[in-house]
Amino acid sequence: MSSYNAIQHHARATPGFEARVAHAVALLREAAEDHPGSVVQASSLGVEGMVLTDLIARHRLPIAVATLDTGKLHAETLALLPAIEQRYGLTVEVHRPRAEAVVHFVGRHGELPMRQSVELRQACCSLRKVEPMQRLLAGRTAWITGLRREQSETRANTPHRETAADGREKFYPLADWSLQDIWHYVELHEVPYNALHDQHYPSIGCEPCPRAGALGEYERAGRWWWEQDTAKECGLHQRPLPLNPGRRLADERDAERDTEPAAA
Repeated sequence: MSSYNAIQHHARATPGFEARVAHAVALLREAAEDHPGSVVQASSLGVEGMVLTDLIARHRLPIAVATLDTGKLHAETLALLPAIEQRYGLTVEVHRPRAEAVVHFVGRHGELPMRQSVELRQACCSLRKVEPMQRLLAGRTAWITGLRREQSETRANTPHRETAADGREKFYPLADWSLQDIWHYVELHEVPYNALHDQHYPSIGCEPCPRAGALGEYERAGRWWWEQDTAKECGLHQRPLPLNPGRRLADERDAERDTEPAAA
C-alpha cells in the first residue's frame, strides 16, 4: 500500500508566502464588502477550495460557500461536506443537476457518455455542472474560485479579480499561489482535505473523469485523460453565466439539443 502523503510531498515554505496569504485575505474582504450578501465561494471541494473555505471561516467573512453535487462525485469528495460543517460550523449549499434531464441523458447515452466523444463529454459537463452553476449564482453579483496560474496553460493569465462578460465579478484569491503554498497552508492550519489527494489525484472532479497523476505532468493532465486536446476545462470558467438564468435542460427537448455536436 502506498505511503504517499500530499502534505509531505508538496508542502514547502517559500519566500513571500505570508504576503500571498495576506493578499488573499484582503481580496476576500473586498469581495465581501463590495458585494454584501451576494458573493459566494464556488468550491469543487479540492484542496484549493478547502483553503479558501478555511480563510473565509478563519476570518469570519460573510461569504457563502457552495458546491455542485453532479451525481458522479467520489465518496471521498462528499465526505468533506460533514467535515466542513463539523470543523467550521458552516453549512455548504449543495446544487444538483435536474433529475429529469439526467435520467433522459443517461437513458440516451449511457452512464459514461464522456468516453464517447468530446461533444458528449461537454454535454455531460453542461448538464451536471454548468446548469446547476447557473442556479448557484442566481441572485448573486460575484463569486470566488480557487483557480491558480500554475494549474495549466489555460489558467496561466488568471487575474486576481475581473468582471466577467455576464457582469458578475470573479475573484481568484489564490491565483499567484504555488502548489507548495497551498499545501504549506494546509499543514500550518490542519485544513481538512480530500483523501484522493493522498492517492496522487492533484485535480478531482467527477468519479469517471480524472485519473491519478504521473510524475512530471501538469496538475490538470489527469482530467479527461483519454482526450488529446490540452484545454482541460468543463465550461464553468469559459462561458458567461447569466444573472437571471432560465431553466436550461429542464426538459427532454433541452437535453436533446445540448447533446448535439457543435457545428463545424
